[in-house]
Amino acid sequence: MPTRTAFVTGGSRGIGRACAIALAQAGARVAIAARDLTRLEETASEIRSTGAEAFAVPIDMSSAESIKQAFATAAEEFGRIDILVNNAGITRDGLALRMKKDDWDAVIATNLTGAFIAAQQVLHGMMRERWGRIINVSSVVAEAGNPGQANYVASKAGLIGLTKTLAQEMASRNITVNAVAPGFIETDMTASLSAETKDNMLNHIPLRRFGKSEDIAAAVRFLASEEAGYITGHVLDVNGGMYM
Repeated sequence: MPTRTAFVTGGSRGIGRACAIALAQAGARVAIAARDLTRLEETASEIRSTGAEAFAVPIDMSSAESIKQAFATAAEEFGRIDILVNNAGITRDGLALRMKKDDWDAVIATNLTGAFIAAQQVLHGMMRERWGRIINVSSVVAEAGNPGQANYVASKAGLIGLTKTLAQEMASRNITVNAVAPGFIETDMTASLSAETKDNMLNHIPLRRFGKSEDIAAAVRFLASEEAGYITGHVLDVNGGMYM
């Protein structure tokens, strides 16, 4: 099997970092993209220290030009991209009644539009090779809803719709497109929640624990593998049972 090249957005920390490490462990060369170059380089160095190939590339998922430049830079370094993990995401929480349009626009632009533009950058190469894996990181809230997150929920639900449409468009070229929907995962993004909120959430998780970034990375690694070649248009819930 040829060495695959993976591109992971939001790869400097949390779920994205874990995905980059897991794909490198599976034998892929990994381009890691995010805004925080310092943390990006730390992750890339960590991967390189294991003997795998990693390349840090700056990206702003709210900017089409930045996305195009990042993929062009990665292509210069590694050639074509075989595996895309659309993981980058932001939150700008607030009740819908009072949500500012700027907060709506920022979240949709980064989480949904950015993922779409990223996918566009890799599809031509995947079609030529007749092999490709696109994995979009959605969220349990895309399926269950969540008060105070109309923008985030809409963006992550939009990713599921995008996943299913791309899966249908690309299937004849042996390109699979799937989504992973994490539940409550312990990351920097969730660290600021109150103890009361966390306790309340634990009560709704049958497995009685929060997820780890590695739990999501394992699902992403599987969907990127040869073994997952007959799975497409699927949403893999990794949520401890909190939504079924």
